[in-house]
Amino acid sequence: MNDAMPLMDFIQQLPKTETHVHIEGALPLELLQRVRPEFHRPPASWMHDFKYRDFAHFEQELLDMACSWYRTPESYHEAAKLIFAGYVAQNVKYVETSFASGMIEFGGLDGREVLAAIHEAAPAGLEVRVFLGIHHNGAGGKMRPILEEALGWSGLAGIDLHGPEDMTLEPWSAEYWAEARRRGKYTKAHAGEFMGADFVLRVLDELRPHRIEHGVRSVENPAVVSELRRRGVALDVCPTSNHKLMPGVRLPEHPIRQLFDAGVTVTVSTDDPICFGSTVADEYAALAKWQGFTRAELAQVARNGFAISLLPEAQKQGWMAEIERLVGGKA
Repeated sequence: MNDAMPLMDFIQQLPKTETHVHIEGALPLELLQRVRPEFHRPPASWMHDFKYRDFAHFEQELLDMACSWYRTPESYHEAAKLIFAGYVAQNVKYVETSFASGMIEFGGLDGREVLAAIHEAAPAGLEVRVFLGIHHNGAGGKMRPILEEALGWSGLAGIDLHGPEDMTLEPWSAEYWAEARRRGKYTKAHAGEFMGADFVLRVLDELRPHRIEHGVRSVENPAVVSELRRRGVALDVCPTSNHKLMPGVRLPEHPIRQLFDAGVTVTVSTDDPICFGSTVADEYAALAKWQGFTRAELAQVARNGFAISLLPEAQKQGWMAEIERLVGGKA
């Protein structure tokens, strides 16, 4: 193990992934400051001990900031260029990001143009996959035919269920998730952030997603933890987001340690960094500082990110070999 290297240098050199980030919530601060001069300093939510009152408080702040900038496909392109450059600087090699279907429904944007704008911003050396994030009630009115059409969009990697978990899982969602799988799309769903382990199991059974976003409250029921292992469903965990948003959760007691030790495949990501003020490197550092993750364990989290990625197998193995060289002190 390469223990002589300072921890932050080790994290920097570690090839990493970001598999749970909302592009609207990743708005670069410098772009927000361009249209909202009052943000000459970062939002108060970037402070370590900040806690949102509830999801509605968080959602209102996120929408207030994001909608100040994201108004055209060109604005997505400009933001994505800066976001992706930040990943390259952190030695992140693979990114899965989603854009909100609400920007189509309420913002009047063409989803295909937004999708293309994000892809065109991806620099050489960074693999990017783009998902469509859909709220629990996101198939109403004009949106159902658009969502059906979206499953045929070139460059759309898959879909993700977003929004407050206490909203009803409407009948259309199971049908749509099944159709997405039939059409070769990768499926995700947010669960186990605000609702408990029973909701995670319900989502697993009804939507059958390939992966769960967050999922940390699965620890409340050992049977659900076992089911995640049995099905091979990974959790894309966002520790800093949970620390600042989930009731009763702080980094020292975060459930990711229990999930990792129980053999559940976990990754770490930033979720909405404009709201939480973290980077991918910060998330790894938090695991070491607050959860006692060793360098070998941090390397395993990084491996997990590549293992569950949508990269070709040869690329996955190449980055895992790079991790092995670093862990073995040969980097």
